Amino acid sequence: MKLIQEHSDVAAYLVADEAVDHDHPLVQETADALWAATGDAYSYAKVAFEFVRDTIPHTADSGDDRVSWRASDVLATRNGICYAKSHALTALLRAQGIPAGLCYQLLGDDDGSNLAVHGLVALRLPGRDDWSRVDARGNKPGVDAQFTLDHEQLAFPVRPELGEVDYPELYAAPHPATLKVLQESVDRPQLWRNLPTGL
Repeated sequence: MKLIQEHSDVAAYLVADEAVDHDHPLVQETADALWAATGDAYSYAKVAFEFVRDTIPHTADSGDDRVSWRASDVLATRNGICYAKSHALTALLRAQGIPAGLCYQLLGDDDGSNLAVHGLVALRLPGRDDWSRVDARGNKPGVDAQFTLDHEQLAFPVRPELGEVDYPELYAAPHPATLKVLQESVDRPQLWRNLPTGL
């Protein structure tokens, strides 16, 4: 899918903000440790993706009721939903100078009910003109997201016949609808009740 950059200047996808806080010491330390184990942008991006996917459980899988939204908090508490995990991966990528942004899908149950926005990350490695989407949600039976640049292997393929949508916009900062629900939910049950049903 061709992504539409919210900002024409790629530098916008390297900026730190309150959610993608890659200027935080914990994010920097984590990024430096992962970089030391890899040493080039491609290897680092893959290891950072796998780190967020595999070592930070999605709260729907773990049952953790805490709600984190800052990248640094996601890394500290080792918990988060897709939006929060996307903030963490975006921060880790930007911490090592790899442009990364946030993008979204609208997904539902198998009968098309309970539509809700799902968060992804897109990155652009040095020497590449195109953005590649990856999904660090976390794998489980029936979900096998992988770090692939030549073709997408996301957690959930979109089913347009059920009203699901791939949003083409690539955001430099979290979409206000997703950030608001993270910030205003005191626990995961409240978060689940208030997930945005569109952008």
